[in-house]
Amino acid sequence: MKFEKPTLLFLILVSLLGAAVLTSCAHVDDHKTASAAAEPGAVADPSSGKILNTTASEEARKEFLQGRDLAERLLITDSIQHYDKAISFDPNFALAHLNRANASPTAKEFFDHLKKAVSLSDKASEGERLLILGTEAGANGNAAKQKETLEKLVAAYPNDERARFTLGGYYFGQQDFDSAILHYKKATELAPKYSPAYNILGYALRQKENYADAEQAFKKYIELIPNDPNPYDSLAELFLKMGKFDDAITQYRKALAIDPNFFNSHLGIGAALMYQGKADEAAVEFNKITPKARTDGERRAALFALTVLAVDSGKTDQALAEVDKQYALGEKTRDVPSLAGDLQLKGNVLLEAGKYDEAKQAFEGGLKTTLDSNLSQEIKDNTKLFQHYNLTRIALGKKDLATAKTESEEFRKGAEASKNPALVKQAHELAGLIALEEKNYDQAIAELKQTNLQNPQNLYRLAQAYQGKGDAQQAKEFSAKAAVFYSLPQLNYAFIRNKAAKQA
Repeated sequence: MKFEKPTLLFLILVSLLGAAVLTSCAHVDDHKTASAAAEPGAVADPSSGKILNTTASEEARKEFLQGRDLAERLLITDSIQHYDKAISFDPNFALAHLNRANASPTAKEFFDHLKKAVSLSDKASEGERLLILGTEAGANGNAAKQKETLEKLVAAYPNDERARFTLGGYYFGQQDFDSAILHYKKATELAPKYSPAYNILGYALRQKENYADAEQAFKKYIELIPNDPNPYDSLAELFLKMGKFDDAITQYRKALAIDPNFFNSHLGIGAALMYQGKADEAAVEFNKITPKARTDGERRAALFALTVLAVDSGKTDQALAEVDKQYALGEKTRDVPSLAGDLQLKGNVLLEAGKYDEAKQAFEGGLKTTLDSNLSQEIKDNTKLFQHYNLTRIALGKKDLATAKTESEEFRKGAEASKNPALVKQAHELAGLIALEEKNYDQAIAELKQTNLQNPQNLYRLAQAYQGKGDAQQAKEFSAKAAVFYSLPQLNYAFIRNKAAKQA
């Protein structure tokens, strides 16, 4: 498991904005080196070079540190009760609200606690304030402000491993893995027992296909916290990526032996089984999550995995039924961001199935849900912008190039104005799809190479462009990359995995 994101993996911020919501969490084995020395009401101590927590209650501080320790070890659900206790002891504890937001199992809780943290940020220390405002910027899809804020954080606290870790997370989210690696390595130099940095360093190296160094980072992570499940889960995910499915399953089962509630390992085992062609066994593994699920976030994880499995197996109706179950969960708690994300998810499945009018209806429902909510104006504006992305894809499906070009241009202008690199990449994606439809293969290749290449659909699209151009070698290469992407359950991969394998 990488680093904690609330259920936004399946929700509006990932599906609509593409912006990484960062957490200030990271594990410190010796609290004396970071924040345990803070007195009630203390602000950041310039002499320590660390970001300290500001609270008027010693009891709140103790609960916060327990919660943070659990969250930093990726025992997210276990951390929630401690953050809630910290907030009950000190309702004005801004950093506790921020960390509670990041641990939230639902999008509604995330936004509620983030809003409270922002309202209290002026009463917190400068380091806490920057952490909060950086997270708010990420949640609003304002990548430029997020980067600026987190760079200020590192400039103010260059010797704080958490600051380095958080800025590294921004770069990871923007797929600037070299910069991410630089900050993660610096964090390990500042605090050699700071285990989360080794974890995400391993993932960043994996993204660079530096599997040998990634494995060493994960083994160091295991060495630091050998009695926790996540280090084994992370090593397993590396083996999954490498196609070593049996080795991956072995490590995932080690994680579950330590903590049977570590549901992420069920996701990993199910993914490995799916890639081995064992769809029925994968479904059994995904279904093990629901009986032990403690939050709606964990229930959603199981349902999303089953959605992906159904798509991968060519069972569109079953996939849509699983999406409807996710929507029903959101309705029970009036979790508006989740509902909007579910409708986006449904629209994507319908679009891929060629049901363009139904897809449009789902996308419009997601847009209305967001616009009628109390989410920030920035999120509403981004959602309106993203609707042009959706409408472009629908028009392309209907072979309506004129409409596709009009909608794509609207999206491009908004993406460039936003200065959000993720949105700019999606603008190139649309341009590439239009060029592909027009059989302008050189243009399609030029555009698609500027897209998110961690999206296996774009790898497959490049294969199609090279195939159209008559470059069989490059077509085979990109088809192979798409076919063996081997991620945890991911809808974009499910859409193309079998097609890419056949073309490869």
